[in-house]
Amino acid sequence: MNKAVDVPLKLRESIIDLAEHVERPAPPGADTEKLVSRIKALLKQQNAVIIAHYYTEEHLQVLADETGGHVADSLSMADFGNRHPATTLVIVGVKFMGETAKILNPEKRVLMPDLDATCSLDLACPVEEFSAFCDEHPDRKVVVYANTSAAVKARADWVVTSSNAVDIVNHLKEKGEKIIFAPDKHLGHYVQQQTGADMINWQGFCVVHDEFRAQELKELKEKNPGAAVLVHPESPEDVIELADVVGSTTKLINAARDSKADTLIVATDYGIFHKMKEAAPGKKLLVAPTGGISPTCTMCAHCPWMAMNSLEKLAHVLETGANEIHVDEDIRKKAVVPIQRMLEFSNQFKQAKNKQQPVPA
Repeated sequence: MNKAVDVPLKLRESIIDLAEHVERPAPPGADTEKLVSRIKALLKQQNAVIIAHYYTEEHLQVLADETGGHVADSLSMADFGNRHPATTLVIVGVKFMGETAKILNPEKRVLMPDLDATCSLDLACPVEEFSAFCDEHPDRKVVVYANTSAAVKARADWVVTSSNAVDIVNHLKEKGEKIIFAPDKHLGHYVQQQTGADMINWQGFCVVHDEFRAQELKELKEKNPGAAVLVHPESPEDVIELADVVGSTTKLINAARDSKADTLIVATDYGIFHKMKEAAPGKKLLVAPTGGISPTCTMCAHCPWMAMNSLEKLAHVLETGANEIHVDEDIRKKAVVPIQRMLEFSNQFKQAKNKQQPVPA
């Protein structure tokens, strides 16, 4: 059973319009070296660490690595920030990532380069509408993707990422649970297909992954015989069907490293190419085709909100303390429960898998 709940057309149009008009900062200029040195000094002075997502610009990922920070997917970002001794976490990504860091670490200061850097999945799941819908289905466990607001997480029973969604939903199915899954319709459909769980899917979408097109992908494959296709499960079903590997950003990076193919066609945000090049040097990386040809394509395989992060903004927040993340304490106490549940499950699942033992109930 796989029911769907539509996002109103006006909301969809407003999200796309907002994404198309995001102002992206200029690329690093001649003074980049001085700026980087200043940031490094500020990080030391403030006992701060940079935690960046794979989809951010390459120079930001390099800086995170050089300063003892972390570049990762949302699950690993949350786990790293939770374990790191730094008293200030600088989250270079989008707002829900900063909120997650604050939910897990209320005692720490959490800063972000730009608080307007949001996520279309978050926007597509307003807490009032979603909570009312959940109330109509009290017999279902509420499973929400990490790409949601703190308030939506507070309404959930479980939080998942693309790296553990299938495992967690399969776990719930084995316990006889029926599920509400939100907000990504493509990920929800993929999870339902993989698990056979009884799910109602909220119909949110990622403005980047929703743009990938199967027909154009087929044509690109024909032009590159022998190429392997790596696809993130936020992509449309017909794109996923063409994949050699489907998975989270971390899984796709590992697949790039392990693939015998010399050419890789990648259906996710091209910010991932920095870590893919490190993992698979010498391989040719191609962006999967989107819904148009530049400059007419909508997102061109790069999240406009991830692109809002910059070195200048990073230096500014460290110098001024601006853009600190705050989460209402009542919401935080509720939201931390499904997040901790996810982290504990993932750690237990990993340990059990390594030992080839059943996952604890």
